[in-house]
Amino acid sequence: MAEFNLQCPVPLRAETVQMAHGGGGRIMRDLIESLLLPAFANPALEARHDAALLDLGGTELAFTTDSFVVTPLRFPGGDIGELAVYGTVNDLACCGARPRYLSCALILEEGLALAELEALVGSMRRAAGRCGVVIVTGDTKVVDRGRGDGLYINTAGIGLVPDRRRVGPERVRAGDAILVSGDLGRHGVAVLSVREGLAFESPVVSDCAPVHLLAEGLWDAGIDLHCLRDPTRGGLGAVLNEIALDSGLALEVREQDIPVAAGVAAACELLGLDPLYVACEGRLVAWMPEAQAGAALAALRALPGGEGAAVIGRVLPAGPVPVVLRTVLGTERVLDLPTGEQLPRIC
Repeated sequence: MAEFNLQCPVPLRAETVQMAHGGGGRIMRDLIESLLLPAFANPALEARHDAALLDLGGTELAFTTDSFVVTPLRFPGGDIGELAVYGTVNDLACCGARPRYLSCALILEEGLALAELEALVGSMRRAAGRCGVVIVTGDTKVVDRGRGDGLYINTAGIGLVPDRRRVGPERVRAGDAILVSGDLGRHGVAVLSVREGLAFESPVVSDCAPVHLLAEGLWDAGIDLHCLRDPTRGGLGAVLNEIALDSGLALEVREQDIPVAAGVAAACELLGLDPLYVACEGRLVAWMPEAQAGAALAALRALPGGEGAAVIGRVLPAGPVPVVLRTVLGTERVLDLPTGEQLPRIC
């Protein structure tokens, strides 16, 4: 008789691309670590910033690119055109750069109404003007009807990095304070509400907005910023884990101090979502010495878009768990990287 062994099967590596590969969580990180970083290995890429920092004859530039596949194309508080501009501007700002120039590549689906395209291009123009950036080059492609969700947009951006500005996971230190610029999760819930035809008692509007002036406000206030990130795919939970893993330190955040609007909290409870993993598109997370947290908070709250800023936690020495959430009940919960994707196609 053959020997019988009861074992839990080891999860197999996916043989095809899954939606979760674009979700900002563990599966996407594994794809980047195992395939993309080794394939394109170079010092600029290995820094793992939201943009590459490049020295061109004594002038330091930040260079980034992003693609936007949100469906529907319009949502409460914004549209794919605004999202494409703000998303790229925000990545530059979170690397310490002052955004200057963007490219715009449009992938159009056959059958998209030209009036709709004109309106979305106008939205991009207005968003670029608000951010003080210029769209200087681009490309246009068309795909067959039924193969493109109307419109996909790719943008790349270039910004100038002033002298002595250095932010990134490598600068995070034990004892740093962690600060967010406003309430979390609104973008993901706003997109979901129109996609699924949901009507909430308190309408949820996306936070889709640029954060470059918030970042500049912190620099102008003399804050020694160690790291900046915008919590898009995977939300706050993914960003905290990325910084913990890349810095080799542990993070502790306090649930009672994390701002979540009542409408977002209610919608997430109804739908079984965790707001800490729902995407934002107009927020930044900042790390700085704890002694400067009060000044940083005051600087943000004095600026439009930063009125709801809050200090949510601190950095600890390396420990067995990268990120711990101290709940309102006084217990501790591991805040892990998301393994799947709660809300696909939202940015």
